[in-house]
Amino acid sequence: MRKCNWFAFFLVLLLYIMLLYSLYSNAYNQWLIIPPNYIILIFSFIVLILAILGFQDKSSWFAKLRSWLSTILSSILILSLIIVMSFTAMFSGAKELLTTAHSPDEKYTINFYRTDAGAMGTFGISGELEGSLWFKKKIYFEQRVDQVDFEWENSHTILINNHKLDLMKSEPLIIQ
Repeated sequence: MRKCNWFAFFLVLLLYIMLLYSLYSNAYNQWLIIPPNYIILIFSFIVLILAILGFQDKSSWFAKLRSWLSTILSSILILSLIIVMSFTAMFSGAKELLTTAHSPDEKYTINFYRTDAGAMGTFGISGELEGSLWFKKKIYFEQRVDQVDFEWENSHTILINNHKLDLMKSEPLIIQ
């Protein structure tokens, strides 16, 4: 049970670090390398179970403290994720895949989506650059447009609705 106690403690700390990076990457349009929220929610439940099992380790006061911290932190994380996922599901608006663009050398793949926030905002087009696994990066957003026209100039430069975007640079293209 001692291993459950330590594993739960380090896993809950790792989950919090992952969520902090997720907030940072969404705020600054960096690569989103964190798994989807439902995966983190599953791991949070695993941490809670391991933390409860860790209460059987009564070797020291620090073991009890670890179990309490893991239980409290994982419970807060579970509640927070359920609230965020519910809020996102209700108020995020519609997102419909329009088309997928592959670079001439097949190195880059961009998915273009039609977004509509309904009464909460406006409609537009967004583009996400795909990475390996579930990694993605938002690279393009244009408001009040419902179609996307693109043309590759070379293997890393794309012209989207008459706006040039160089994928070698890390700056997203946001048109309002």
